[in-house]
Amino acid sequence: MDDMGARTRLILGQEGLDRLRETRVVLAGCGAVGGYALEGLVRAGVGHIRVVDGDVFSESNLNRQVLCTRDTVGRPKAEVACERARSINPEIDIGGLSLRVSEDTIPAILSGEFDFLVDAIDTVANKCQLLSAVAGSDLKVYSSMGAALRTDPGLVRVAPLMKTSVCPLAANVRKRMRGMDTSNIICVYSQEPQVVTPGSRDENGKSVLGSMPTIPAIFGMTLANLVILDAVNSN
Repeated sequence: MDDMGARTRLILGQEGLDRLRETRVVLAGCGAVGGYALEGLVRAGVGHIRVVDGDVFSESNLNRQVLCTRDTVGRPKAEVACERARSINPEIDIGGLSLRVSEDTIPAILSGEFDFLVDAIDTVANKCQLLSAVAGSDLKVYSSMGAALRTDPGLVRVAPLMKTSVCPLAANVRKRMRGMDTSNIICVYSQEPQVVTPGSRDENGKSVLGSMPTIPAIFGMTLANLVILDAVNSN
């Protein structure tokens, strides 16, 4: 039992590992939350992953993004994510799309047959475009709400989108998706009020938010854990 899955097999059994090997996941966003989600999925033995991110790593990512190192600054996140996954499991079927999520790119992002969508996008408009495209479908969706501006790991929660509370990002998403069938969308979010107000904006008009290295990691690993258990226990 010296193989990669030996310790996981002791908990999930060989059948569980076999199911994970056949599981197909689209991961949208390979940053603070998404990088840790990828780490959990790959180390658990998920066999088929498509990673999507149109951004490149910057030095400001070093404090919280597991895929960001001095060597990967300036490189495309999707490309680095695939390299990281193969360095852990050379047998994984993984492909990267260096695309920003938009109405124009969503058909390519969702093309093919997948069991799960993991949404780790941090821009509300793009997040809602993607979630709207899969709302009410057979695709199981696990979505990250706001991990920035929080410090308390004990207040991280899991709930259906319309049952989330406190988180301003979740409130914004709920508002934009009101009237849609969101029963297939489960969220990881925090019930901790934001510890500080949002800061400045970058050159693209995106808010620059303070973030711990720890809370996004918890969000990402929680997303991965939800997928793993769902894949193993599904009929």
